[in-house]
Amino acid sequence: MLAVTGSGGPRIAALNEAAEAAGLSLGETLADARAKAGRLQTRAVDTAADDAALRRLALWATRYTPTASPWGEENGADGLFLDIEGAAHLFGGEEKLLADLSFRLEKNFGLPARLAVADTPGMAWALTRFHTSFLPRPAGEGDYAQHGGGGKYEYAEQAAPPPPHPVRSPSPASLRYAGEDRYVILPSGQEAQVLAPLAVEALRLSPDTCRTLRRLGFKTVGALLDKPRAPFAARFPAELLQRIDQALGRIEEPLRPIVAPPVYHTLRYLLEPIFTQEAIVALARRHMQTLAQVLMRDDVGARGLRLSLYRVDGGVETIDIALTLPSRDVAHIVRLIDLKLEALSAAEDAGFGFEAVGLAVTHAERMAARQNELIAPSPGWAHLGCGLGDDAEGCALLVDTLRQRLGPHNVRTFEPVARHLPERAEKLAPLTAEIILSPPPERGRSASAAGRVGIGHMQYDPSPDRLWRSDPPLSGEGETEKTRPLLLLPQAEPTEVMALIPDGPPRRFRWRGVTYEVAGAQGPERIGAEWWHLSAPPAPANASARLQALTRDYYLVEDSDGHRFWLYREGLYERETVAARWFVHGLFA
Repeated sequence: MLAVTGSGGPRIAALNEAAEAAGLSLGETLADARAKAGRLQTRAVDTAADDAALRRLALWATRYTPTASPWGEENGADGLFLDIEGAAHLFGGEEKLLADLSFRLEKNFGLPARLAVADTPGMAWALTRFHTSFLPRPAGEGDYAQHGGGGKYEYAEQAAPPPPHPVRSPSPASLRYAGEDRYVILPSGQEAQVLAPLAVEALRLSPDTCRTLRRLGFKTVGALLDKPRAPFAARFPAELLQRIDQALGRIEEPLRPIVAPPVYHTLRYLLEPIFTQEAIVALARRHMQTLAQVLMRDDVGARGLRLSLYRVDGGVETIDIALTLPSRDVAHIVRLIDLKLEALSAAEDAGFGFEAVGLAVTHAERMAARQNELIAPSPGWAHLGCGLGDDAEGCALLVDTLRQRLGPHNVRTFEPVARHLPERAEKLAPLTAEIILSPPPERGRSASAAGRVGIGHMQYDPSPDRLWRSDPPLSGEGETEKTRPLLLLPQAEPTEVMALIPDGPPRRFRWRGVTYEVAGAQGPERIGAEWWHLSAPPAPANASARLQALTRDYYLVEDSDGHRFWLYREGLYERETVAARWFVHGLFA
């Protein structure tokens, strides 16, 4: 048996059939239990492990409905609700669904289950706990409840204790039940009639509220239904009337599903389990072809999908796919699933195989129909040459593929920052759909405009006519266009420079052990210190702040072989320094 710390010492939280046969009961102190039964095997309750097991069970139950909600502490934390509205007919009716569910729970998990169908979660919970058809059953079995007419189920791993005061069974004409299959189905409109003879504990009230009601003579729910509500509202907590209204369907009882309900969902049960990645991809393709027709009908595209693989032994493997832009492209989505399966194949074990495979669209966005053949190319990111068709959609396909191979957080882009220093003029940011759909950076901007926004090196135009081998030779210092290198070094690297005059352009420089002869230079482009970010003039000992406060003169230089470099001189001669230092900050090719 399992014990939990309580008032007066450890108390019994769960027990098996042998312990119950010895006269032990839930809630009894461990000392009294040992006095009744000499040899007891006790273990402490592991709440975290129980919660994790219940969540795994709820995830497995999504094979019957997308909405599975584990019970919270207020419901006993030993079961779950399933909302199967619109799903029961897929199994041939409620009886066949419950029979299949009961069979698989006992086969896969070794959990005999109590099942009930009702129009409300509260009514279903009450039937599984207090309906007399379940009372003779041995302890250690599970509870399950369903919303009638295809509504809500609930399943519990441990049996509920018998009610402290057994009550008479509801009229057999009110219920449909099968003793061997362990389920009860309550027709719609019978809630008040069936709930009335049940004990007040069937309302999921706190122990203090139940004791007070019994002390006042209210032992059954029917005794409360016939009385005025005002005195109960004044004397008892709000939960009393709330639970009554929830059980009778007067107010809604929202559920907290284990996973967000999908927008679109398709699930296929297999006659024989599948094991290979090729079989899973082939089945995923069929699912996506089915979903694509529905998405096209509703003029939407998928932004997020979830592939669920239900194993024969009861385990569930889920694979989430995120798309940059809404898509109905079957081939592209199946390729992403294939890449994800390939990345997980080394760590995942199919066990005895997968007996069911589901594909759900978890996030969909508007995607209006368009002409595929006559539409003009998008002006988005076509200048990068990325994609099938050189448009934003093609770039999104490339980004999706890279994310599956490299990871969702390893594909990023540069965003401009309003800073003067080049190394601070941009930052890495996630590559979003808004960025892909936005117009490309303007080409040929004026020097003043580029300087104002502080565009970094990603503004450099990589088209063939701008590469260094086809560029015209640099022609002196009169150029005013502010270009940025294709590659900006993480840290500016010192270099030795020879110039005709201290504040003139470089004629020769030595960098990384190689001497370069300068064939042409363009500049300088002067970038002043960001004095407004300094709260006070830098102290002489603060070398880093002092260096950041120096003015920089940038030169674009080309060596005799045609390679271009971005150099800068730090400090104005005879005003900020007497011996200026030179750095290589970037490369153009």
